[in-house]
Amino acid sequence: MNSFPKTPDTWQAALAALPATPANIPAFFFGHGSPLLAMADSDAIPRGFGASNPQAQLAHFLRDFGPALLAKYSPKAILVVSAHWETYGEQLVSDYGDENPLLMDYYGFPQALYELKFNSRGDSAVTQRVVQLLKEVGISARPSPKSEPRGEDGRGFSGPGLDHGVFVPFRLMFGEDFTDIPIVEMSLDGSLDPEKNWALGEALVKLREEGVLILSGGLTIHNLRDRQSFSESSAQPIYKEFDKAVLEASSVPDNAERKKALMDLTSHKGFRIAHPRSEHFVPIHVAAGAGGQGDAKIVSAIYGATTVAFGL
Repeated sequence: MNSFPKTPDTWQAALAALPATPANIPAFFFGHGSPLLAMADSDAIPRGFGASNPQAQLAHFLRDFGPALLAKYSPKAILVVSAHWETYGEQLVSDYGDENPLLMDYYGFPQALYELKFNSRGDSAVTQRVVQLLKEVGISARPSPKSEPRGEDGRGFSGPGLDHGVFVPFRLMFGEDFTDIPIVEMSLDGSLDPEKNWALGEALVKLREEGVLILSGGLTIHNLRDRQSFSESSAQPIYKEFDKAVLEASSVPDNAERKKALMDLTSHKGFRIAHPRSEHFVPIHVAAGAGGQGDAKIVSAIYGATTVAFGL
């Protein structure tokens, strides 16, 4: 039986064991958490948000994850895909220039979460390269400037800026001021079709050889209708069964069989329970597609927030 990294000692060992391949950077699916990640070490988290221990554990991992990526891969740029940006019929790629705005795409949270800062920049050359690669395989795409809404996130939030699935975890991974390496965000295919989103990732494989780190963020468990599901200690068995199935599918050694296993997860009896809507799950298909024909390795198996390296 597989032993997955669920504690600081084991995920730090898994991160240390990643190959240092700056000429062929792996693509990663990572758990981006909720806005309350920013308060993971605070006693001020409101009761009822189900956020204390799971958020603290994920925050701890992300603080290890970011520096490990920078040390091993020295990326020239970061392309991020978030569960919170969907477009239909055309992929948009942020083109925000010297200052990436933030989109506070959440409501009902403590005021402090609307005052968060994350200073970063974009890079039009990276944006244009992403658009070019998508167009080369027949995917419609264009840059999205600050002057226009970027498209909705499935819940009606629309406007320019990095969404909370980016800036909240990135603050932990890279610090509040992170301007040395440009960050560009790309939308999901809003159909949420696994094959279409896998194809998005496949179109971007060349970026990994060009010094671009591809990070695709979501969650392996995301049911806001059932707060008990937020924590492994209170979740019903079906959630744990599905979470285990994700770990096992991501660990399949053969590439073709791993793709089938990841695709088949959408037919698992726990899938619609864990994901009433699948926007938080399809980012794993983007990351796996971007990994190409390389191996995969789980570097953190935190319940509901697995992180997998593809393309090793």
